[in-house]
Amino acid sequence: MKPKRHGSAVYEFPNDLEILTTRKFDAPLALVFDVFTKPEHVTKTFAPFGETVTVCEIDLRVGGNYHYVFVTKDGIECSFRGTYLEVEPPTRTVQTWVFDGWPDAEAVETMDLHESDGVTTMSYRLAFRDKAGRDHMTKFDGHEASFDNVEDYLRSLLEGNGSIAG
Repeated sequence: MKPKRHGSAVYEFPNDLEILTTRKFDAPLALVFDVFTKPEHVTKTFAPFGETVTVCEIDLRVGGNYHYVFVTKDGIECSFRGTYLEVEPPTRTVQTWVFDGWPDAEAVETMDLHESDGVTTMSYRLAFRDKAGRDHMTKFDGHEASFDNVEDYLRSLLEGNGSIAG
């Protein structure tokens, strides 16, 4: 069994408008891509702290839209939406990104995946249209928790039990 990589995402700030996150997953590239892009998987991994995903709509094609909503334990609805600009299964997606809680913080979100020796490396970039939008991103615990959910879920799929392992 492979060791857990919880908390292992690396965050970089290439300029005032971008955040680049790199994270490794011990799973095949195609499976990692599916877990990030198919509703049956996203509903189980997207909400960061055990919240419930209440909306998960994905039209995975150029010009297609996505919309995810989860509700926090405090009852706050968190809604994310956008439009796919590029879709290159199983290695790349590019889409607009809007968190309805920060309507002035629009970005372009890019996910690139590369596999080597059974380990898939994800490069995840948020490029904001202006510094004010980028300045909203002061905490990354939600991203980290979602990536840890993905890791646990991938492990459960590979071990054959299909549920998030702790």
